[in-house]
Parts: sequence; C-alpha cells; structure tokens
Amino acid sequence: MVEHAACAGSVLTEADLRQAQEAYRLGEVRAVRYLADGLMNRNWRLRTDRGEFVLKCIVDVTPSLARRNLSVVSELGARGVPVCPAVRTAEGDLLAQIGGHSYALFPWVNGAHIRGVDLTAEQARALGGELGRVHVELAGMVPAVLPYAPETMTVSVPRAEQAVVEADRFLALASDDSSAFAGHVAEFLEQRKVLLGKYAGQRPASDVPAGRYGWAHGDFQHLNVLWLDGAVRAVLDWDRIRVRPLGEEVVRSATLLFGREEGDLDLGLLSSFVRGYRSVVEVGGGELADAVHRLWWKRMCDYWHLEFHYDRGDHSCDHLFLSASRFLDWWTGHLDEVQQAFAA
Repeated sequence: MVEHAACAGSVLTEADLRQAQEAYRLGEVRAVRYLADGLMNRNWRLRTDRGEFVLKCIVDVTPSLARRNLSVVSELGARGVPVCPAVRTAEGDLLAQIGGHSYALFPWVNGAHIRGVDLTAEQARALGGELGRVHVELAGMVPAVLPYAPETMTVSVPRAEQAVVEADRFLALASDDSSAFAGHVAEFLEQRKVLLGKYAGQRPASDVPAGRYGWAHGDFQHLNVLWLDGAVRAVLDWDRIRVRPLGEEVVRSATLLFGREEGDLDLGLLSSFVRGYRSVVEVGGGELADAVHRLWWKRMCDYWHLEFHYDRGDHSCDHLFLSASRFLDWWTGHLDEVQQAFAA
C-alpha cells in the first residue's frame, strides 16, 4: 500500500501513479507526498525502489514547449549551471503522457528555499551572479538550441484610464462579496485609483524597453532556488523560458527576492544582488533604470490576482494581492531610493 501524505485535491490517483511507475521504470513506489510550494504546477515527492524523485504535472505550458524547455535545462546542466535535469522515460522522452496530462520526473535534490531577505550580502551577490550566468549560458545556446532573440521588441504599456476602469470593475464585484478579502480589495483599489490619478503623467512614454533582449528564466525567485551549505544548489522551474528585456528579469527578480512582509524592500541586499549580476553581465544604468520604471508602472496597473479570484474562481493568490498592494504603496513613496539601489 502506497503511503500518501497530501492535502485535499492534491492526491495523485492510483491509476496515474501506476502509469508513472511504468513510464519511468520506478519499481515499487513506497510513499507519495504532495509538495505545497508553488502556485501553478502540481508536484509530488516519490520514494521508490530507484530513489527519490519529484513528479511534476505540467499545466501552464504546452507539451511541445515543455519538451523544449526541459532540453534547455539539460544543456544548461551540461554547461555547469546548477539545475536539475529531467529524467527520461523508458522510451527516451522528456515527458510522460498520463491521464490526459503531461508529467516530468526529476531527481530529488536536497536543499532549502531561503527567502531573499534572509540571505547575507555575500549570498545575495552570489545569487545575482547566478542569474547573470543563466543569461550568459542561455545566450550561448543560440542558435543551436534556441533561436535568435530579436534586436528590438515592444511591450504594451497600459494607460492610467484603462487601469481605473478595471479597478472599478473589480470594485463592483467586491461590493457583492461580504468576505474579509473583498473588504481589503475595496480599500486597496480605492487607494490605487488615487495613485493612478496622481502619477498618470509618469507612465512610460515608449513601448520599446531600453537595453538588450535575450532568453531568460522567467521566474527567478526564492521558491525556484535551492540552497545547500550556503551555496546555490539548483535553480528550478524553467517553464517560463522566453525572450525578454534582460533588465526586466533582473528588476523583477530583485523585487520578488528582497521584499519584506511589511511591504518594503531590503535595498542593501537588493544592491548586492544587482552588483553580483553586473559582475557577470555588462548592463548600463539606464537599462536598469528603465526596467525599474516600467515594472513599477506595470504593478500600478496590474490586477492579475483579482482576475484569478473573480474571473477564474481561483483564490490561491489572494494573499499575494494584499502583499503586492502594500508593496506598491511603499514603492511609490520611495521611487528615488529604489532607483538609487539599482544604480549602486
């Protein structure tokens, strides 16, 4: 009898488990534990005759794109980047099709997810260097594994008026909801409308980001980094590999890594992270300044958490809306300090 340790709705069915056993020749599976970390994909830790693994049900990318990304991870591992390449099926495939879903299997890697604010300055700098190394190695895989990145690209910049209309839509939906969450939504959206009115003139003028574009990880944050003995053991979750402005990934990662629960940023650790990145990748201050400005404005106009809650009926990201709203308020009040931290 397989031992299951899981929360409601996260149990891997016996039929799917048997197919996974056969696809990967795992032998007897002795224990299955659902891994609650993460928001999109579902993951289980398997203890088997062949060792311990993570079985991942891929739900947010197509099978063809998942195979492409997994092949990229294998190549990164061959180049010395700390990753966890997927195990191939008995037939040599990087994915197993089971019960109408795509699954990937990875060796279990010991380590811990450490919040960015709990890192030392030296570790923050080392982590920035790892992101720089990822960008360098991904660029080195062009054109053999990945196609060329465009020399320029456009990124839509929302207008304040559009963001106000969307805020009003969600305010109307929240008015029909008596939950505590809806009360917070109403409070934060009213604040957001005030900010949009005050800062509408600071909308980025161009839809062409400054700097270079290249292949990027897409979600470089603490839940996708494993640490062991004070060093990065593995960078995980490569589902979102795509071409982006490189400065955008640096800025997004830094704000996710070094945001405190109180809603502010640890600007000292953030600067160490950026220094680490710039020790590997040459990036101009103007490029990062533009990326900081664009991400701030994007956060000003973005309601994806509420789209999940009200449009999809998915409440898994509710807590992120509250923390993101507190962070936006703080960031807006410290625009110059944040820019200076990235320029350090």
